[in-house]
Amino acid sequence: MTFTDKLSKAWESNHSLLMVGLDPDINRFPEIFQNNNNAIYDFCTGIIDATAEFSCGFKPQIAYFASQHAEEQLAGICEYIKKYYPHLPIILDSKRGDIGTTAEHYAKEAFERYRADAVTVNPYMGFDSIEPYLAWEEKGIIILCRTSNPGGSDLQFAQLDDGTPLYLHVARLVAEKWNQHGQCGLVVGATFPNEIAQVRQVVGANMPLLIPGIGAQGGDILATVKAGCNTQGTGIVINSSRAILYASAGTDWKEAAANMAQTTRDAINKARELLHQ
Repeated sequence: MTFTDKLSKAWESNHSLLMVGLDPDINRFPEIFQNNNNAIYDFCTGIIDATAEFSCGFKPQIAYFASQHAEEQLAGICEYIKKYYPHLPIILDSKRGDIGTTAEHYAKEAFERYRADAVTVNPYMGFDSIEPYLAWEEKGIIILCRTSNPGGSDLQFAQLDDGTPLYLHVARLVAEKWNQHGQCGLVVGATFPNEIAQVRQVVGANMPLLIPGIGAQGGDILATVKAGCNTQGTGIVINSSRAILYASAGTDWKEAAANMAQTTRDAINKARELLHQ
């Protein structure tokens, strides 16, 4: 099954556009995880169990694992999702951006070691940095386009000779030239709904948009849904990480995460309903 097919089925089966980001920071874990050598695995699998029914997938951020020597725990977490929630896609958030054999190894890392369904990549080095991932024809390649951080404007708003901003040039390249197997997507931040709308207009209705920036970063759900959804009320994956993961530092941490995930999913769905009234 291709990444986009799996994602579409998850949108439908869980009635959700919410993706739960896995950004484990042991300094924010509940006290019960102190002196636990498998704390990252146990915390993340607990979050997964608590939020799976409300989400359309999970997005582990590889830096949070690598910095804590927890790559094996990440591999175990991905295996856990594959075993218990095989209908939910895994997007490995690694933002790799190299070329040649190095990029080939990054692709193997994502798709063989962690068995991810999709991976985020940086297009700054052009098609050479994307092409190695295309060898995995059923896997998703989600390309940075208009990111949610304020500094993204330093480069992404740079204009070509015809006045097109760089982020729209990237969107057009992906849609018209790079999306060879129909498995590409774009990262567009919720903090810039006007740009989300422009990207959607450029790429058409079918390309999925991964949208970070709600929750802790303050993106507006209604504006995001209005700008990014296609006519079927889908087409976007709205990521929330810290607001869900750290909804409570007490013994009710799983219940609090589940409640926050359900609340966020329901708010997204309410916004979808408002658009179709």
